[in-house]
Amino acid sequence: MRALLIYPQNPETFWSFKHALKFISKKALHPPLGLVTVAAMLPASWEKKLIDENVEPLKDKHLQWADYVFISAMAIQRKSVKRVVARCRAMGVKVVAGGPLFTTDHQDFEGVDHFVLGEAEVTLPHFLEDLEADHPRPLYTTDQFPALAATPPPLWGLLKLRRYASMSLQYSRGCPFQCEFCDITSLFGRRVRTKSAEQVLAEMDSLYAAGWRGALFIVDDNFIGNKAKLKKEVLPAIICWMNRHRHPFVLSTEASIDLSDDEPLMRMMVRAGFDGVFVGIETPNEESLAECSKLQNRNRDLVACVKKIQGFGLEVRGGFIVGFDSDTPSVFEQQIELIQDSRIITAMVGLLNAPRGSRLYQRVAQEGRLLTEATGDNTDFSTNIMPRMGQEALSQGYSEIISGIYSPKPYFKRVRDYLRDYHVPEKNKAHFHPRYVRLHSGYAWAFPKTLVVLGVKDRARWQYWKLLLWSLFRRPGCLPMAVTFAIYGFHFRKVFQASL
Repeated sequence: MRALLIYPQNPETFWSFKHALKFISKKALHPPLGLVTVAAMLPASWEKKLIDENVEPLKDKHLQWADYVFISAMAIQRKSVKRVVARCRAMGVKVVAGGPLFTTDHQDFEGVDHFVLGEAEVTLPHFLEDLEADHPRPLYTTDQFPALAATPPPLWGLLKLRRYASMSLQYSRGCPFQCEFCDITSLFGRRVRTKSAEQVLAEMDSLYAAGWRGALFIVDDNFIGNKAKLKKEVLPAIICWMNRHRHPFVLSTEASIDLSDDEPLMRMMVRAGFDGVFVGIETPNEESLAECSKLQNRNRDLVACVKKIQGFGLEVRGGFIVGFDSDTPSVFEQQIELIQDSRIITAMVGLLNAPRGSRLYQRVAQEGRLLTEATGDNTDFSTNIMPRMGQEALSQGYSEIISGIYSPKPYFKRVRDYLRDYHVPEKNKAHFHPRYVRLHSGYAWAFPKTLVVLGVKDRARWQYWKLLLWSLFRRPGCLPMAVTFAIYGFHFRKVFQASL
């Protein structure tokens, strides 16, 4: 049996970093972790190939080679999925589909022969058994959330590693919180299920053996969902592994804001090699936080929490939302102030959307306010909800936020403010700085490109030179970070250029 695993193309988005990746000659930020994990679950006797359309084109010869195509995708890839499925049908290749997009909305797709939905550890074995018996069913689904003990390490050998800026690893599934706008609990449940420390190290070993060095993103929706196990077993094991291998990876992940309450945990994360964390901050409006059940963010000084995390050497990337029913016109300026004051460089502000599977989707559908399906792109100026404040007011306010944080002047000011206060705790300097320098030295040749693209051609060139000279004379140790953030700003301005 010959299995072709296909990951459809992503559109240009905030998180694609498409314009930034060109400076380091990479094709995509992250690999299709789900597909290379599923590949490891397929029979060892099968021939397997993977085509990630984000790093190489899907050609007819690939489809002619395959007996079955396995496709996985997220909501934002909907259009690409339909195009790929149509090509498979035209070539007479059978299609097996799974992953988040199909699990929540498989009825929208024609031409798929077999839907294998939910978590593959449960449904894929049933499909493979039926396929072996020559009577596979059209639909396999489950409401089970399995333990992760049997989840194998991904087949990294299927990837063209050098075309990616970062690799990925999953430690846990599920989230203990239940934010109304989020579909994670419907996909993975509220009980946090984790891999063992041995499993995590085995995946790191396999990735190291494959030759990867550099960024490694822990894709968990909330890495700190089980703090006790993390501090007692997993982080100590990672710390030992990283020390033994001379810190070949630079780690980042996603976590809830209550990370700021646990200083020992933050210290351990930095010792383990983490230098960044994405945090869902959402809004400074307490009423909106209550409305969406973002209880972990309520009654907090959000700026102080962010700065505390930053103070431990972790760069905070933040998610923000406008368009809650409780939002008033004042929220737009409040969001700008929150982002500028907290000095979050990578601040993804999006309009409130209701993904299928979320409690918000059910509520607005019952209220007759559901307009369409969510695009999966939170920054494309679209919402699938009829907003209380009115579409025109929401769109105008959203444009004001984008201009207020990503126009050259406020963006570069935020970068300078962040770097001015940036420091690594003394206890962590011995292992932190070599790791950081090693990451950026691999991309050192991107710097000359910035001199031309950002220093000459870009409309923000004066801000770029101002940042470069300021860093060179005031914070020379932060010069690689200054250049990196300047590249990020270029990407963000490209994504939002219509609004800016």
